[in-house]
Amino acid sequence: MTAPSPRTSIVSPSITRVTTTTRGTGAGRRAGSDGCSVGGAVGCSLFGDCGVGGGGWAGGGSVGVGGAGSFSVTRVSAVLSADGDSSEAGSLFSARSAPSPPSPRRAARRTTTAAIQGCFGRRGLTQLAVGADWEPVDVPLRGPKPADITRHYEAARAWTASWNPDSRKHLRVEHKRLGGRLAGVNNVPDRVWIDSREDLWSLLGVTNTVSRFTSLLTTAHDTMPPLAAWMTAHPMKVVKLQADWPRIAATLRWIADYQGGPAIYVRQIDVPGVDTKFIEHHRPILTTLLEYCLPPDRIDTEAPRTDFAARFGFLQKPSYVRFRLLDGATLGGFRELTVRTHEFRSPPPGITTVYVVENETTYLAFPDRPHSIVIHGGGYAVTLLSTLAWLRDVRLIYWGDLDTHGFAILDRLRQEFPHTESILMTRDILVSHRDQWVKEASPTHERLDNLTPEEAALHESLKEGSLGDNIRLEQERIRFRRVEEALT
Repeated sequence: MTAPSPRTSIVSPSITRVTTTTRGTGAGRRAGSDGCSVGGAVGCSLFGDCGVGGGGWAGGGSVGVGGAGSFSVTRVSAVLSADGDSSEAGSLFSARSAPSPPSPRRAARRTTTAAIQGCFGRRGLTQLAVGADWEPVDVPLRGPKPADITRHYEAARAWTASWNPDSRKHLRVEHKRLGGRLAGVNNVPDRVWIDSREDLWSLLGVTNTVSRFTSLLTTAHDTMPPLAAWMTAHPMKVVKLQADWPRIAATLRWIADYQGGPAIYVRQIDVPGVDTKFIEHHRPILTTLLEYCLPPDRIDTEAPRTDFAARFGFLQKPSYVRFRLLDGATLGGFRELTVRTHEFRSPPPGITTVYVVENETTYLAFPDRPHSIVIHGGGYAVTLLSTLAWLRDVRLIYWGDLDTHGFAILDRLRQEFPHTESILMTRDILVSHRDQWVKEASPTHERLDNLTPEEAALHESLKEGSLGDNIRLEQERIRFRRVEEALT
């Protein structure tokens, strides 16, 4: 079909001739005051999440997804979301294209059905969850202007045809009169209506998903009403996890029902199809749900949310202390033992001195000393020793690397045990092993308040680099003769 001549209307299955003399109504009504804003480069898919780039119409363009006009959802009004994802109320449907040169590309700013599909799922699902009656929703369309009928005839005709009721069974299309002296007056799509919740689900292609959500919500109402209340407020989060939701809900109910019995590990949660890996994978949502559903006295708010076991009263993996007896004696026939920290409540018989070292090789080679044991501190793991109250009653000696972290560990140990001594952490030892220095990868610059004046001066030199940049002398690099001399 050729472009219309002056005073000729466009006649097509979707554009109906009304008159050739009546002035057109222009661009029609502007968008309403609630809904979503459309524009940019990323669009909508299931329930308004990202995924669809719209089509549209333009001079010589095509209709549908991937056409000349690129539409997408950039803003969803608060009325569409019960999750609080947006508080900004924009136009119900305001369309714009990606940046483009002047006409004819300006004609690309037109509404497409692909963009509409993403705007209303969350609102509809929330209304369904709370049992609200459905209210028909209307979406103003941004279509061709009177001048476009003559300038971009084929594109305008194709855009109008794309809203044919036969191909939009789940939308009710409302028309307006458009035209003028050049093109005549025509009926063109002006607004679409979604008349029922079922039409919305069909439009979005999520009927089965909604049915699944309804089933999950009904089960929650019957078995755990607080969970149902949370699901009603956050339907989109449930939809995203719908495949795993039955096991998530079953885990939540099992934990809520287990009370008054002996403390257990997370591994002992006995729910079909649920193991520790499942719980760790879904830890964030389980934490949120447990905080919502459990009474306050079953939540340790002092424990971090990332520590699932501590926050909800499960037994935690125990810490261990590894030590060797240095005086030739044995304990139950063993010279070396690893014990749970909380069970190490008293020193082995006859022990009056305890050495703490960082490096495992140094720990294994530590010389024999009477009435002594050596503990493998393992760096900052020495903080676990704070539960060993009996260390206050023995001589406690620490030996760590000569670097900023070594002194930081000593400082922390002294916070719990102020009588802690240090050995082989002097300026003389450092300088005399210059050929063994290495670089400290990431020095610490924290303030240390529990060092002796000599230790503090050396620590300051290491921080300031007065002896060299990032100096480090690992304890295993110190000559063994110097170790034996320090212990005599």
